[in-house]
Amino acid sequence: MLTNAFGEFKIRASLGEELIFESPQFETVRHRIRSGEDVDVKVRGYAEKGESSFGSNKSSRNEVSLHALCLDSANYYKKTNIERSIDFITKSIAQLGQRADKRELAQSLSTLGEVYYYHKQYDLSIASYLDALEAQNSTKTSFLLGKAYVANGDFKNAEQTLTPLLKVRNMVPFQKVELYEYLGDAYLGMADIEKAVAFYREGLTIAEKNQVTPKVTDLNSKIADAYVKDNRNIEAEGYYSNSLQLAKSEAPKRSIQEKEKVADFYNKKNRFDEEIQLRKQSLNELEELPAETKVSADTPKAVDSITAQRINYKIANAYIAKDNYDEAIPYLQRSIVEADSDDDLVIQKDATRKLSEVYEYKGEFNKALETYQAYVAVVDTLYIRKEQEISRAARLNREIAAKQSRIAGLEQDRELSQSKYDLAITGQQLQEESNKRKNWVIYSLLFGMLLMGLAAFFFYRSNQQQKLANNLLALKSLRSQMNPHFIFNALNSVNSYIAKSDERSANRYLSDFSTLMRAVLENSEEDFIPLSKELELIRLYVKLEHSRFPDKFDYSIHVDDTIDIDSYQIPPMLLQPYIENAIWHGLRYKEHKGCLRIELKNLERNSIQITVEDDGIGRKKSAAIKTQNQKKQKSKGMGNISKRIAILNEMYKDKVDVHITDLSTDGQGTRVLFTLKKDT
Repeated sequence: MLTNAFGEFKIRASLGEELIFESPQFETVRHRIRSGEDVDVKVRGYAEKGESSFGSNKSSRNEVSLHALCLDSANYYKKTNIERSIDFITKSIAQLGQRADKRELAQSLSTLGEVYYYHKQYDLSIASYLDALEAQNSTKTSFLLGKAYVANGDFKNAEQTLTPLLKVRNMVPFQKVELYEYLGDAYLGMADIEKAVAFYREGLTIAEKNQVTPKVTDLNSKIADAYVKDNRNIEAEGYYSNSLQLAKSEAPKRSIQEKEKVADFYNKKNRFDEEIQLRKQSLNELEELPAETKVSADTPKAVDSITAQRINYKIANAYIAKDNYDEAIPYLQRSIVEADSDDDLVIQKDATRKLSEVYEYKGEFNKALETYQAYVAVVDTLYIRKEQEISRAARLNREIAAKQSRIAGLEQDRELSQSKYDLAITGQQLQEESNKRKNWVIYSLLFGMLLMGLAAFFFYRSNQQQKLANNLLALKSLRSQMNPHFIFNALNSVNSYIAKSDERSANRYLSDFSTLMRAVLENSEEDFIPLSKELELIRLYVKLEHSRFPDKFDYSIHVDDTIDIDSYQIPPMLLQPYIENAIWHGLRYKEHKGCLRIELKNLERNSIQITVEDDGIGRKKSAAIKTQNQKKQKSKGMGNISKRIAILNEMYKDKVDVHITDLSTDGQGTRVLFTLKKDT
């Protein structure tokens, strides 16, 4: 049997069956299948091309088996426990020792990338795949890297990584189809519709020729998606019809998924009757599925789980869009009951709110009030759960960072040990040579000193890289602390509206807040973003705060027309904490209406000054009336900002400066001056 381009081949077998590897050239080996594992067949005495027998440090059979065992365990826990999976990968690298075989090291790093990819940590997945390719280049790892780039939205790098694989021979049809599919995804992400469709069609041709049935359905559906994005709805509908027809011959779950996708297309085109008909078919098919297979969210990549409560909710929305409230009510009620049974608080919240609105439209105000009270109770429960999820996510991020640091440390130890080992071998060779040829002693000593200098240089460079890695890790940790702090404060604002039963203000605030949060989360992984983006966030944030305290302050934001704001870069969420302090600790406690002023003006050719002024009660008076908890929270928030600025200035050569003073001599008001420098 021949392997594919990835060095793999597949055998259909069931748990409990026995694999027998038999040949006249080697001893027969038997293996009992006990899980969905990958089986590596290794031939003793085989050596990679280019390996030298001199100075080789072959791993013992025990070490090799421990390494493979750790990777098997990592794959076993990959879908259920990311922490244990990474622990086993760390152990697999540690088992290799300081003279690690590069092929096995690449195997461990590639498995680490697969774990991160499965749990949607795409940036870490990409970094792991790049490290694996640095250890040993392979077609399989390159393909996985391109796939991770697509998932991370880095479509240009995905195209550059996947295109060279088109020249690889011996790929099995399924892998070739997947390669064309992901290249189509990359071009679709870059809005090159023609190239995307061309790659999808090429993959479709191969899939149809080789009867790769699941991919035929998927690619018809993706071609339709591309045409929808290009507003070519007639062509899109034709391919959607194909995908619907093809999905019928596949697993019922796949058929339901495709029906829901096409129903979403009908919804966007306001074709509500067709949408309702298709969703009712999905609902009937879903009810016929076994209980354990109804939910499609069996992997972290599932964004919209196909559940009865979601389909009922969407059917109700379609009826509401047709102003058919009586038909919508039973579907909303079923959605609420099923969501409560499945503990799906998000759908339960949305369906309860929508049901309250329908009762209000119908003039049944008692029912509307009763349903709205139920909605408020679900929101409170969901708020508590979100807080818990944020806490768990922060803890998991810290643990992953620690484990990633441990893996990086092992790799650095291995590189340092490699340098020391090479230096020791060279010294031994020099000593033997000096005994044979006395005339070459001086040259040998000079050569040894040169090697020591190189080793010292590599050691210094390794320390510098570690320092940079620590700075990046510290920045990521500080950003992860700031986002939950900001989210918590903003959700308190939403809660205050809900407590006052001001639904319209709460909805409006939530809409603006969701826009703000989406932008904040998009920028949360960047050290610097364009100043124009930061100004958009500040405008929206001040608008939200002013909507809460319209009687406490007015505000103005002035930008000098001579400033090219797109040419300046600023750390994300740098200005917001200072503006928050101005509002919450200065203007909010002022007896009369105050003023918040934000101004940007040129200082020099390559620098600008950003001023945040408030005429509030001032820092001293604010500190005097704060509770101990408020003092602690401010200290933590402003401390994080100071640390971020210090780290960024160290990495980017004093790019940001912050200076805080009182606005007036009597201690009233506060002025914060930011000096921002442009990259020259």
